[in-house]
Amino acid sequence: MLRIADAATAKRESDFAEISIAIVGGLAFAMIAIFLCVVPLSGKATSTRDFVVFWATGHQLIHHANPYDPVAMDQLERAAGLAPAYGVLYMRNPPWALPLALPLGLMNEQIGASYWTLLLLGCLVISGRLMRVIHGNPQNRIHWIAYSFAPSLICLFMGQTTLFALLGLVLFLRYHNTNPFSAGTALWLCSLKPHLFLPFCVVLLAWILVSKAYRILAGALVALAASCALTWLLDPLAWSGYAAMMQAPTVEKEFIPCLSVAMRLWLWPGSVWIQYVPVGMACVWALLYFWRRRHVWDWLQDGGLLILVSLFAAPYCWPYDQTIAMPALLHGAYTTRSRTMLTILALASIPIMGAVMAGIKITTPFYLFIAPAWLLWYLLLAVFTRRQVRTESLSRSII
Repeated sequence: MLRIADAATAKRESDFAEISIAIVGGLAFAMIAIFLCVVPLSGKATSTRDFVVFWATGHQLIHHANPYDPVAMDQLERAAGLAPAYGVLYMRNPPWALPLALPLGLMNEQIGASYWTLLLLGCLVISGRLMRVIHGNPQNRIHWIAYSFAPSLICLFMGQTTLFALLGLVLFLRYHNTNPFSAGTALWLCSLKPHLFLPFCVVLLAWILVSKAYRILAGALVALAASCALTWLLDPLAWSGYAAMMQAPTVEKEFIPCLSVAMRLWLWPGSVWIQYVPVGMACVWALLYFWRRRHVWDWLQDGGLLILVSLFAAPYCWPYDQTIAMPALLHGAYTTRSRTMLTILALASIPIMGAVMAGIKITTPFYLFIAPAWLLWYLLLAVFTRRQVRTESLSRSII
């Protein structure tokens, strides 16, 4: 009787988890569909989107002009409809990312917005599909979590480049064993947001040395060298312009809702180096974490916690940057038998998207909880999994 009751409870939990994933996924698909209609039809579709910055950068590059010129960038951004309250904005990705914006220089803002949105949506869809393939194409709706993940939706709606980094990470996870050079080349996409991957990069280099996976390193270096060469051809002064832009006082004073920035502003606002203390400690932890597992290291299994800690301790991290947590969380969702934890993950995006839809700006402290929430969910999942394994082992021993 007890086993029948347990089976019935498990069935109810499983059904509720599936329903939760379906509801949240359906809402996300509806939001994406509406947004895809708004972009080409509304003349104000780009007024509050970061896409405008990439579009203006592309137009500067196509004319071999300075993408960090405040006067030219201001004129282009205002012409594209960027609200005056934002001031002059620049592409903050490293200079080797500039060629990514080059095609936008050939388009007007509306065509460019549609192209950019579809490109980012493609990155999201491919990433979710590849994660499903990595886990054996199971016949369930768990992969819908990837498409309804709140940080990914924010990234899509704002036109941010973190979805490219997500695709690079997933491609690395998919091909690092079977096609190491291509996997290394895909890491160039992760280099668009290098500050999000610092502990990950430290372990990656250590793993390459231990496992002698030099083809991955070769692929990454070739891709990086090619993009740097193209950047130099487009704008030989890009590096100095980028350095001057990043040292501007407005960048240092900007509040970004993450642990490191909040800690600096609370302890010593004028000392930027404080932002790098958490990530420095995380790098030390990451090396120790890897070294204990170096002979059995599995990027899919062991790399999940590494990515989540990298995000938690990043020197700066916007809410939409949390999209790269998706592979770790999705791996946990695929491997867990806890329907409760799966339901929590599926529903976790609702309050975040609710806050965005309610007009709570991503520069508010409300979003400080996002990175700790994903890390906490992952750690709790590991605890529940260990308990379940011990319980099953005890049951078998009694029988």
